Formats: sequence, C-alpha cells, structure tokens
Amino acid sequence: MTQTESSPKNVLMLVGDFVEDYEAMVPFQILLCAGHQVATVCPGKSAGDTVATAIHDFEGDQTYSEKPGHRFAVTHDFEGLEVEQYDALVIPGGRAPEYLRLNPQVLSLVQHFGNAGKPIAAICHGPQILAAAGLLKDRACSCYPAVAPEVTAGGGSYVEPDPTMDSAHVDGNLVTAPAWPAHPKWMRAFLELLED
Repeated sequence: MTQTESSPKNVLMLVGDFVEDYEAMVPFQILLCAGHQVATVCPGKSAGDTVATAIHDFEGDQTYSEKPGHRFAVTHDFEGLEVEQYDALVIPGGRAPEYLRLNPQVLSLVQHFGNAGKPIAAICHGPQILAAAGLLKDRACSCYPAVAPEVTAGGGSYVEPDPTMDSAHVDGNLVTAPAWPAHPKWMRAFLELLED
C-alpha cells in the first residue's frame, strides 16, 4: 500500500521561538503532501499565533551559522491539548528545544508518545527534549554533534552522522537525524513508520 492509499495520521509537531526554519517548514509540508494532518503547537501560544524561526547553515565554520527565518504558524492551542488524539510526534531542532525541555508539560507530552510506542521523529537539537524526557535510555539516537553528550548522559547511544549530515537512524519507533540535509532520509523513514 502506498502512502497515499494508507489512512492519514494525526501528527503533532512541537515548535517554539527560534525553531530551525527548514526543520519545521519542510517536514510540515512533506507530511501534508503525503496526506497526513499536522497540528503545530507551542507552549504559551494559541492557534493563529506564530513562532520566529532561525535558518542554520553549514558554511565551513566551527559550528553552524544562524540567520533570521520566516514566521511559522501555530495551528492548535497548547493548553488543553489532548495528546491521545495524535498518532505521531515531530520535534524539529534549532534553539527551541533547549528551553522547551525545561517545561514539565512538554516533557509529559513527549513521554506520552514514547511510552505508547508511537512514532517520534526528532532532528538536530530535538533529541535534547527526548533526553530530558528520559526516552533515550538504551536507545540509539542521531542528532547534531553538539547534542551527543546529552544523548549519552541520558543513557542513549550516539549515532555519529555522515560528514554530509544527511543520514538518518531508526531505532524502533524513533527516527532521528543530525540536521536538515537529512530530510529525504529522515522523512522517508518516518513516513514508513506512519504506514505501519
């Protein structure tokens, strides 16, 4: 059965100010194009609000560069969110995960997906939230290299990315990748999990 023939899934995407632009925009559009319904949420924001995004690029410096991105729409209220209605979770990277992981409601939301074995796609700095939620113990996880210490401190096994940052890793219900150059492999693997 092809993706367009399978039943559409309700996917939740967790964003915050200065989420990585490509890592929110592109997966959102890919999932919609594949026929899924995607709700975007942000703590402290409601449907109709937006978050600021940042564009991170790899230009030969010791780390990524950062430029202003677009405004990204929040489609659903965070308060009162019923996570049981969603089949899968997407956690983009950027700077948002470093402060979203401090929010107990965010951690509870993420734990729901992990404990229920629902598909989770996390990229770049997104695994910071997985580590804070205690979901990486005995799991293999790819991420931006600067997040590797948090993966291992959380009991996980860091999967080093290809030099081109375009690899993805699947460990059960968890699909992870180091950065936006991995979108084709990361989203392909996530779409396959959504078909199951």
